[in-house]
Amino acid sequence: MADVMIRVPAEVRDQLAAVAEARGTSLRALMQDIAAQTLTPEQIRERADRTRTLLAERFGHHVSDEESAEMRRKMREASAAHRAALAGTAGTEPSP
Repeated sequence: MADVMIRVPAEVRDQLAAVAEARGTSLRALMQDIAAQTLTPEQIRERADRTRTLLAERFGHHVSDEESAEMRRKMREASAAHRAALAGTAGTEPSP
């Protein structure tokens, strides 16, 4: 497998390097992990279709487009709240 260079701002590189160091891994391994865990839009659609099929077959529940949209909205809100909470605690020492 050939290596590829990806240009990012120095701040991004430094952030990724800090994350890799905190995890005890290399920047290369961190990037491979990120790529392996990040789904493409097509993979997300396929996963959603499999989930809908499973819910229908095993539980008799047919997820409507409206239910899907509502769940996506709730997940975005929960994710944003989680990121905000993490940002609010960044740089603080845990209590003993």
